[in-house]
Amino acid sequence: MDILSDPAVIWFLVGLGLLLLELALPGLVILFFGAGAWVTAIVCAITDINLNWQILIFLVASLIGLVLLRKYLKKRFFGRTDKEIEDQLEEFIGKKAKAIDDFKDGSGKVEFKGTRWSARCDKPVKKGAWVTIQSKESLIFTVKPS
Repeated sequence: MDILSDPAVIWFLVGLGLLLLELALPGLVILFFGAGAWVTAIVCAITDINLNWQILIFLVASLIGLVLLRKYLKKRFFGRTDKEIEDQLEEFIGKKAKAIDDFKDGSGKVEFKGTRWSARCDKPVKKGAWVTIQSKESLIFTVKPS
C-alpha cells in the first residue's frame, strides 16, 4: 500500500497544512480544524472507516474544539479584554501621587504605589506636592495639583 494513499497520512498532512496556515492567517480558528484533522488521522490509524465517517469525525472534533477552547485560548494568548483594561485604569484614575521633582515645561516625575512614573501637568507642580491622577497614556500620567 502506498503511504500517500493511507487516510491517516492524508488527514495528518491536511492537519499539518491547516496548522501552518494558522501561522499565516491568525485568528485562532484554522488551528481547530487542523486539530480536528489530526483527531481524524488518529481514528483512521486505529480503525478502518469510510470517508463519510471520517468527514463527520473531522467536523465534530473541529467544532467541539472551536466552541469549547477558542475563547479560553484567545484570552490566554492574545491579551486582556476591554473590561480588564478598564479595571486596570480604575487602579490609577483619581488616586493621589507625590511629585518627586519640580515639573519643568509641564512634565516631571511622580511616585505612585512605590513606583516612579513620568507625568504631565498644565499647571506648575513643586517637588513634594500631591497631585491627582487624571488619566494614564502608556507609561505617562496626566495629573492635576490636589
